Amino acid sequence: DTMERAVHAASLVKAEYVKEESDTDFENAKADEKKLKKPGEYKRGDTDAYKKGEVSIEEEYTIPSETHNPMELHATIAAWDGDDKLTVYDKSQGPKGTQRELAQCFGLDEKNVRVVVEYVGGAFGSGLRSWPHVPAAVIAAKKVKRPVKLIVTREQMFTTVGYRPHAWQKIGISAGKDGKLTGITHHAVSITSRYEDFGEGIVNVSQFLYDCPNVNTSYRLLPLDVNTPTWMRGPGPATGCFALESALDELSYKLNIDPIELRVINHAVLHPVSKLPWSTKFLKECYVLGKEKIGWQNRPTVPGSVTEDGMLVGYGMAGGVFGAGRGQASAKGILKADGTLTLQSAVSDMGPGTSTAMVTMGAQFMELPANKISFELGDTDLPNGPTQGGSGTTSAIGTAINVVCTALKQTLKEMAIANVPAFANLKPEALKYEQGIISVTENVSINISYTDILKAANKPEIEVVKDSGRATAEAQKYAMNSFSVHFVKLHVHPVTGVIKLKQIVSAADAGKIISENTARSQMVGGAVGGIGMALTEEVNIDNRYGRYTNANFGDYHVPVNADAPPMDVVFVNKADIIISPTGAKGIGEIALVGVAPAIANAVYNATGKRIRNLPITPDKLI
Repeated sequence: DTMERAVHAASLVKAEYVKEESDTDFENAKADEKKLKKPGEYKRGDTDAYKKGEVSIEEEYTIPSETHNPMELHATIAAWDGDDKLTVYDKSQGPKGTQRELAQCFGLDEKNVRVVVEYVGGAFGSGLRSWPHVPAAVIAAKKVKRPVKLIVTREQMFTTVGYRPHAWQKIGISAGKDGKLTGITHHAVSITSRYEDFGEGIVNVSQFLYDCPNVNTSYRLLPLDVNTPTWMRGPGPATGCFALESALDELSYKLNIDPIELRVINHAVLHPVSKLPWSTKFLKECYVLGKEKIGWQNRPTVPGSVTEDGMLVGYGMAGGVFGAGRGQASAKGILKADGTLTLQSAVSDMGPGTSTAMVTMGAQFMELPANKISFELGDTDLPNGPTQGGSGTTSAIGTAINVVCTALKQTLKEMAIANVPAFANLKPEALKYEQGIISVTENVSINISYTDILKAANKPEIEVVKDSGRATAEAQKYAMNSFSVHFVKLHVHPVTGVIKLKQIVSAADAGKIISENTARSQMVGGAVGGIGMALTEEVNIDNRYGRYTNANFGDYHVPVNADAPPMDVVFVNKADIIISPTGAKGIGEIALVGVAPAIANAVYNATGKRIRNLPITPDKLI
């Protein structure tokens, strides 16, 4: 009944273990074909065509396991009401998903499980599923018949809530002397646990990001005695683009073609796999915007040839891509006679500014001042909201809010006809809604405010619940992606190998930007994650014991403020109304995808040393 007694009680528990040999050595295990599983393969044109190319490279790239490690630890509060009703407060990116999992796990009706999670203090993908501590808290609460709060330790954040999997990649790529790609071969192996297969399509970016007639890829999983990985910001493309964008940079030097020009030469107008046009694609505009901001004309063409203040200077760039489809979501709108609009959906917010974006779109769609609108979220008692992940929240819920606002306008027209004499006998289509006013289209002097309509009908409020529906049949005719290009300027100390980032410019094709401030914050946050991926982050494991040796903030180095240089963010800001009526695509993933290879490419430009094994630490440069 006190924290101290609980800790003491835990200290009295004794455990006995049966020791077995463990295998956690990725480098040794991946060489054994018998240990690899689930080969996923793709081919168009000729296999290994790069081997016959005029100019070609063949290299291997690796990234270590990386953990999400937000400052806020995973935590759960569980409380039972009798034997069949459960309330859980959790750190989750998907309240509805957690509700479904708990209902299934404990044999409860979903309606009897309530999950509350409004704002999440960072997750980066670690909150996309329920981990063992969640049902553990529920079981404990059932046993002691009291609410139980469970917080995992920092060390347990390395072993219980997933991570970006350790991955090896081999790329062969070729081009003619004019820079036109003739062949790409991309193989990858990443780790998973013995008890669960986790894969993330690492090689997929090589299949479609550039126009190339001959492409073959393979992706395999390597089960080891480790915990299961999970999605981490930019899953799949973040890892795949490190290899692909580094390899393209290497090829550009062999061809003596500017890295940006090489990418423009191989720009794909149609999706190379599906042969569909993109709903929108403004990748070329990103190149132009970014190269101007970074001062690309100052880039040394010969690596290691330029210095500033005694430091080697390097410039690098790389592209990023992620899917931009629209999921399904529901929302409720409550329009009140006091002039306010409340919007609701059961989605959590882990930092992208979901509430701000929904209020902004509500103000746009309902033509009301933003200070009259509020957005309520993070409770499974609210209409079904999507899991916040995969850069799809804004377009999914925004579409639902658009439908809600359209329905509210229609309801107001019908109420005006039924309750206001001046509108009697008119059809709804004879009326128009503008800036909160219903008026007769042919005679706008006959009008009434929405608040007066509610008062005339003697209703304190009207309520509408609507679903966004699936993407339209028309949308199936298009490929849908968000794109980014990241540019980096950095200094490298010629003796110690210490890297100092001087400037990062991120240019994004993310559709219509709903909220400039929160969108910029997303891009900056993603770039900081990319800095960690490139320069600092690495899980170390002692293969003798299968134990992580740096499961803490002292030894696992996340980037800090001192590591982050001045950053510029530029948006193409052109709407994609094929994906959704909001015009938005996704930002969260493309903010990180491509940052690590841009830094690696800049390091090579500064030093002439190509580092293909992340992170790029000073010992690898001296």
